[in-house]
Amino acid sequence: MPETSNEPRLLGPVDVRALAAELDLRPTKQRGQNFVIDPNTVRRIVRDSGIGADDVVVEVGPGLGSLTLALLAVASRVVAIEIDGVLAARLPRTIEEYAGTSAERFELVHADALRVAEVPGPPPTALVANLPYNVSVPVLLHLMALLPSLERGLVMVQAEVADRLAAKPGSKVYGIPSIKAAWFADVRRAGAIGRNVFWPAPNVDSGLVAWTRRTSVPTEKVTRQQVFTIVDAAFAQRRKTLRATLRPVVGGTEVAEQALLTAGVDPQLRGEALELEQFVAITEALVAGGWGVDG
Repeated sequence: MPETSNEPRLLGPVDVRALAAELDLRPTKQRGQNFVIDPNTVRRIVRDSGIGADDVVVEVGPGLGSLTLALLAVASRVVAIEIDGVLAARLPRTIEEYAGTSAERFELVHADALRVAEVPGPPPTALVANLPYNVSVPVLLHLMALLPSLERGLVMVQAEVADRLAAKPGSKVYGIPSIKAAWFADVRRAGAIGRNVFWPAPNVDSGLVAWTRRTSVPTEKVTRQQVFTIVDAAFAQRRKTLRATLRPVVGGTEVAEQALLTAGVDPQLRGEALELEQFVAITEALVAGGWGVDG
């Protein structure tokens, strides 16, 4: 058993493989399980996240605890959400063995991050995680919506997903994730992560995405759900114009065209050309004209 001290000891390749062997662990693609085995990588993530001694951090998919231990070395509290029963059962003991007195500032939530309705304890201020790649965008958006106290975050995701989240209008990868994330925060690419820091090594590249919460909501005239409905419709068929893609959702071509013109948007444009604020303006025009979506 590792020696107990006041500072967490980080997991290295030997530790990770020993824990995996103990648990007879076979990482599954279904849950996007790739465990970080490089202490320098988790130190970098914590450093680049900008968290400090006053932060309450939420982590999703802590796995064997590599990043969790690094977070506990800095943050005032870490709440980790883990769906895997085997990993969730072992993690508290790992934290006790490796984190010293810092273990008192850790709490585990054994749940699906997509289904959590609350996070125990003080309102969290930051989200820092190696997100499961198969559900990274839905998890990120769910937690941004669920936890308005989150001021910032840094997440590791598949490189292509990182590009999409941080993309700007006109980019080939700009789309629904870019716009929905922009509703909550200012998002930017924050670096790349090599494949060899994981076990097992993924067959995709990884990237870091940093975000800072918006200081105000984009609009108070319409709901987030109403705006997102229009965004979803606009990208349902990327090659079609907004006039065509919005027609089935808003009740006709004339309604769509009038709302677009009212919002100052060319009906012949495609969704990929518009910023969040323009989607908000279109939604406001539609609602003012009598269109409505529950939400």
